[in-house]
Amino acid sequence: MPYVTVGKENSATIDLYYEDIGTGQPIVLIHGFPLDGHSWEKQVLVLLNAGYRVINYDRRGFGNSSQPSFGYDYDTFAADLNVLMTQLDLQDAVLVGFSMGTGEVTRYLSKYGSERVQKAVLMAPVPPFLLKTEDNPEGVDQSVFDGIMKAIVEDRPAYFSEFFKAFFNVDVLLGKRISNEAIQASWNVAVGASAKATLDCVPSWLTDFRDDLPRINVPILIIHGDADNILPLESTAARLPKLIKNSQLVVIPGGPHAINWTHADQVNPLLLDFLQG
Repeated sequence: MPYVTVGKENSATIDLYYEDIGTGQPIVLIHGFPLDGHSWEKQVLVLLNAGYRVINYDRRGFGNSSQPSFGYDYDTFAADLNVLMTQLDLQDAVLVGFSMGTGEVTRYLSKYGSERVQKAVLMAPVPPFLLKTEDNPEGVDQSVFDGIMKAIVEDRPAYFSEFFKAFFNVDVLLGKRISNEAIQASWNVAVGASAKATLDCVPSWLTDFRDDLPRINVPILIIHGDADNILPLESTAARLPKLIKNSQLVVIPGGPHAINWTHADQVNPLLLDFLQG
């Protein structure tokens, strides 16, 4: 199993697990909370068949990566991505972030630039700024995130059971675009993550990316479902075309948060068209 070392805590190294398969232009897949790189299953097969080199990795604290007690902020996440990009010496890469992974893409391009990146995709994005403040009335009340953290501390497995109902819009899509088995598989991954990472990631969602977005200088595809119950379209993706140069937004009708799984039949052609354009 391949790893890159991104730091150290006490006697142990902090290692990120990654997969690097296929040949051609590199596509780097950055997963969402609280999953791992295998959550891109429906994209990996399509990308490989289309002749791309596919790299996905598990964020620190999740999947097969190390579970340190610190570093769950976007400066560190972007630094982790930079280590991976540098060690693999990726050139003309396309960064594809889903949900929490869109924060890595945004901060990486803002802080490290586009020397290694040709274009990027933001799928169900967190940016521009999720927290409701006086100068950000489109955001979400702090009390919502306080409630999430309280639920995680009290009973993390039970929290994830409720979370995935909203993640996949189970009330509407169960038996049509999502199965009980797929939900259970996601739950299994989630409970295997670090409890500390799970809790510490919640404040990271409130990162203000508004200063990062104007620094992005590569073409950007934004994809979002209009039935997203985790990151509402109006608070997130709908605001981005005005903030990112050379960006386009595509809205998936009826799409929940997890559009890369439930609506892969619509997301994948959009992704391939953008890559080949």
